[in-house]
Order: sequence, then structure tokens, then C-alpha cells
Amino acid sequence: MSLVGKHLIDPGDFTLDELNSVFQLAEKIIKKEEKFSEICKGKILATLFYEPSTRTRLSFESAMLRMGGKVLGFSDANVSSVAKGESIADTIRTISAYADIAVIRHPKEGAPKLASKYSTIPIINGGDGGHQHPTQTLTDLLTIRILKGSLQGLRVAFCGDLKFGRTVHSLITTLSRYPDNKFMLISPRELRLPENIKYSLENYKNIEIIETENLESVIDNIDILYMTRIQRERFFNEADYVRLKDSYILNKDKLKYAKKDMLIMHPLPRVNEISYEVDEDERAVYFKQAEFGVYARMALMALMLGVYKNA
Repeated sequence: MSLVGKHLIDPGDFTLDELNSVFQLAEKIIKKEEKFSEICKGKILATLFYEPSTRTRLSFESAMLRMGGKVLGFSDANVSSVAKGESIADTIRTISAYADIAVIRHPKEGAPKLASKYSTIPIINGGDGGHQHPTQTLTDLLTIRILKGSLQGLRVAFCGDLKFGRTVHSLITTLSRYPDNKFMLISPRELRLPENIKYSLENYKNIEIIETENLESVIDNIDILYMTRIQRERFFNEADYVRLKDSYILNKDKLKYAKKDMLIMHPLPRVNEISYEVDEDERAVYFKQAEFGVYARMALMALMLGVYKNA
């Protein structure tokens, strides 16, 4: 089993054993990060962000720098030759000569997949439209694995924008590959999980799903609450966004009914959906989740570049 030279466009590109290898290495890095401080010396990461990002872009850069590598790229497509009309195919052909691995975020679904067809270096999908966000899924799974001790037998509730939420799409389809997980989908009717994903979960994987518009009705019976923001940038109609943006706000009062060991997760950034008072609750792990994202990406790139054997 080897991830050397592979692309990561969708979490399904990796087997469960391959995902496990990423988590195992990430846990080793967390315990003794200094051992990995130079394993990517001489390696270059290209960050190609056609869409705004804070955590994903900076965590990738931090991950590579912590391993002794270097970073080049852009955080705004308007300052690159994309503004002149350059295609993704030509951009990635050029970048392949400059870097050893690349992460791409793009507003169009399928753009990283297209780039991978023209690339001679490993491509990582850093998020494509409302489609997939595989490295956020690695981050989420690592967080659950460390804090819950298992990735199976869990009751997981997803709350907020389930229609456009690429983090939700990636995580729910990946968690469905582990045994005995059950899902609760909490959203306004307009932002429900896409039917094709729901159909696959229910009919091909025989997953138990509960759909509701009421968070309070299920909060007492879940192990993980995965909150998401209502994404303004995915709406075509401003009025619809304004009407839905405050559909769910998690506060201390709602948490009175939750399990004492429930995890509150969020891919960030948040807007109004989690009150700041919740940050003090020991169940709130979203900033720890962001921290684990660096280690997940360190492990991923080390394995894709084939440098781990030198550690």
C-alpha cells in the first residue's frame, strides 16, 4: 500500500487502510513533531487558491513549513495569469515544473479533478464549489478518532447548510464507510442534503437517517454535533440568504440537553451559528479541530511525497 504520487480529489480515492495510514502518521507527528521537522527539505508545495481561504491554505503552508519544505502559489486568482484567461490545464502544466505537490481550491465543481488529468505532480483538492473537501474530512476524522477513540458506532448530527456544504458531503459519505454509524440531518427544507447523497446512504449502504428541522428534538441523543454556517457565497438570491442565515444558533441553553461527552465540531469559519459563550464548553472542539488539520495535512503530504521513510 502506498500513497506516493496519488491524487486526493475525493475521500473515496483512498481505501480505509490508506486513510488509516494517514491517521496513524498524524498521531505520530502529534507526539513527536520534532522528528519530522526536515523530512520535506527540498520539497515545494504549490497553493493554488481560486477562492478565499484562511484555515485550509494556511494550514497547508504551515504543514509544509513545519516539515522543512517551501511554499509558492497564490491566494487570489486575480493576481495570477488566470486573470489573463489562462486555463487550469495550462496553469497546472506549468506549476508541475515548479513544485512537487499542489493543493487547489476552486469555486467550480470538478476543477481539481480536471487539473489532476494534466498534472505530473500529486494534486490535492482543497475544496471545489459545493462538491467535496477531502482534507477537511481527514481533519474531522482525525479529530473524532483522537477524541472519541473510534470512527464507528456513532450518532452524528449535521446541522445547517447541508445542500451546499462540501465539508458535510465529504464527511458523511466517508463516515458511512465505517460500521454502525447513524446520521441526523438538521436543516431548513431549502438546504437539505442533496437527494443523490441521501439515496446512496439509505439504499446502497442501508444507513439509518433521521431528517428534521428542529435541533432541540435530537440534541439529547447524539455523539457528535457538526455545525455549519449558512454560506452566503452559494446563494443566488440575497433575500433567501437573509431569511435562512440564522436558522440555527447553538447556545448554552440548547446544550443543557446534550450528552456530557458530545463533541461540538465546526469546519469554520463561523458566523452566527455558534454563540461565543459555547467556546468555554469543554465539548466545543472546533479550534482543536483546526489544530489537528495541520497534522492531518503534514501526514498526507509526507505519504504522497514518499518522504516518511526518512523520518
